[in-house]
Amino acid sequence: MHRTPGPWRRRFDMAFATHCLIRCLSSGAARHAAIKHITVIGGGLMGAGIAQIAASTGHSVVLVDTSEDILKKSAQGIEGSLKRVAKKKFADKPEAAAEFLQKVLKNISTNTDAVSAVRSTDLVVEAIVENLKVKQSLFSSLDKAAPEHTIFASNTSSLPITDIASTTTRLDRFGGLHFFNPVPMMKLVEVIRTSQTSQMTFDALYDFSKALGKHPVSCMDTPGFLVNRLLVPYMMEAIRLHERGHGSKEDIDMAMKLGAGYPMGPFELLDYVGLDTSKFIIDGWHAMDPENPLFAPSPMLNKLVAEVKLGKKTGEGFYKHK
Repeated sequence: MHRTPGPWRRRFDMAFATHCLIRCLSSGAARHAAIKHITVIGGGLMGAGIAQIAASTGHSVVLVDTSEDILKKSAQGIEGSLKRVAKKKFADKPEAAAEFLQKVLKNISTNTDAVSAVRSTDLVVEAIVENLKVKQSLFSSLDKAAPEHTIFASNTSSLPITDIASTTTRLDRFGGLHFFNPVPMMKLVEVIRTSQTSQMTFDALYDFSKALGKHPVSCMDTPGFLVNRLLVPYMMEAIRLHERGHGSKEDIDMAMKLGAGYPMGPFELLDYVGLDTSKFIIDGWHAMDPENPLFAPSPMLNKLVAEVKLGKKTGEGFYKHK
């Protein structure tokens, strides 16, 4: 005998149908937002590292830079790094190591034309020079060529994502992916969202980071995001302590290693990061917020940079390096 459903049953059926519809739409959106093909702009250390881990996890990667010479060096660096990974991963299986190497390398191609490289990509990751105008110019040109669904992301460590995105028409599809050096080894990725980054874009970037085998953390678009916002003022305050004669660089380094459990002291870390990089960051923050004492420039740091004593990469910074 057929009965007309009561009010409760009708509400249940409607709720169930709605739930199924939401699940269907969500799964469809997730499939649409899945990142399979990425374009990495910048063949330097960071860009090559990002390309390597993306290719290693089955993504199709195009690595872009301005010259074939740069890309050749990038490819050589990636191959050398992958050989070390393969040797460790397949210690007693040379054939498996060779197969792994070839499989990953097949996922990477190179291009000197950024505009043509983004015409069929899901994600663009920019890892070029820390210059706002250069980044804005790049993304403005790519915005016109990339498909509508393509997400843009910057690997900047200090510049506001909102400012970089301002020259594009896809503010909702723009975020930050801040990797750490060396990219293949460092597990952390800061996933940065602006006030206009859509939830779908953020989720796609977060899931992509996890697919790379990284540990993503969520950040808002604030100076330095999480790590550098804490790290750079800490290093600058160490320099100020030394400038005021409150401690030698050796004692300050030792104090932080033995007292705080840090693997490197602040001066050792400054030399590792590069004094020019640290100066660039603090100068930019000081220009944005000149009244903030945490962002005050350092005469000692400025002097060393002017003398091209930039740390390990030049053989001398706060310490001398062989």
